[in-house]
Parts: sequence; structure tokens; C-alpha cells
Amino acid sequence: MVRTPRPTPKPLTEAKLEELALAYVAKFATTRAKLEDYLRRKLRERGWEGELAPRPDALCERFAEAGYVDDEAWARMKAGSLLRRGYGGRRVSQALHAAGIEAEVREDVAPGAGAARRAALALAQRRRFGPWGRAAVDRAIREKQLAAMLRAGHALDIAREIVDATDPLALEEWAESADGDE
Repeated sequence: MVRTPRPTPKPLTEAKLEELALAYVAKFATTRAKLEDYLRRKLRERGWEGELAPRPDALCERFAEAGYVDDEAWARMKAGSLLRRGYGGRRVSQALHAAGIEAEVREDVAPGAGAARRAALALAQRRRFGPWGRAAVDRAIREKQLAAMLRAGHALDIAREIVDATDPLALEEWAESADGDE
């Protein structure tokens, strides 16, 4: 079977670049940084028709002003999703940083004490750590459970509290009694 080579795509124009950006934000909830990376990649792949290539950051700024891209709303959505899946504050912050969210926005959406405890409980229940485990825990298993919780971004004191607990109802009360929650 003989394959015919793909035709090389036409270089981008300003209208086509904006059309690509609109299609991207219509399809994906995204951040300014992700949109800018996407547009820079498209410019690298296809080139530019004309002498002076546009600045993708200016287009992203325009989209943010129009409300097509909202980093703060995206950060709240992503943080909430990660917390519900059982990830801790550190992992949430890392994910937001990787998505190009600014430090002050990351601090604004950081989970409070209660949310961090509830996220840790969600992970423990899903992975059957602590009181949700099936058998008595020896030292090696306890250390593996602690390590998993730390990798998920939870604080050591929260991880220890959950892994060492024996009563799931007491843990749920402990999670709800956090001071300084949102």
C-alpha cells in the first residue's frame, strides 16, 4: 500500500489564528497559558503568512477580556475536581502551577483545613486506608499508605491521623470539625 504524503498546511493568517483560538476555547475549558501554548505551537507547525507574526499573548489577553478564558474560574473548577478525587493541597497547587495559574490565584483557591481533611478522607476511603482497610495493618503497609497519601499532596499529620484511625465515624467528625474552613 502506497501512502500519499499529507499536504503541508497553509500558513496561518490573523483570521485563521483567531478561528483556531475560538475553536479551542469552545471545545476546552482552558487557561490563558494553555491557550497561548496552543497558539504558539500552531504558529511553529504551520508558519505565518506575512512578515510580522502576531503575538499570541495579545490574542489571549483579548479573549480573557471578552470572558472566553477565565483563569480564576478554571482554577476553582480544577481545584474542586482534584479535591473531590482525594488529592491534597500541595498536588492541587502543583496542577494549577503547571496549567499556568498565577500564585495569587492558586492561594485563593487553596483548600482550607476542612476541605483538606475531607479530600484526605476521600482518598483513604477509595484506596481502603486506615479504618476502611480489610485487615490489620502491619508497619510496611502503614508506611506504604502514608507514602501514598503524601504523594497525593496531603500533610503528614493528616495522613497519620487517617492511617492510624480505627473508627471511620470518628474520622468523619474529625474532618468536619476543622477550624478555619472556607
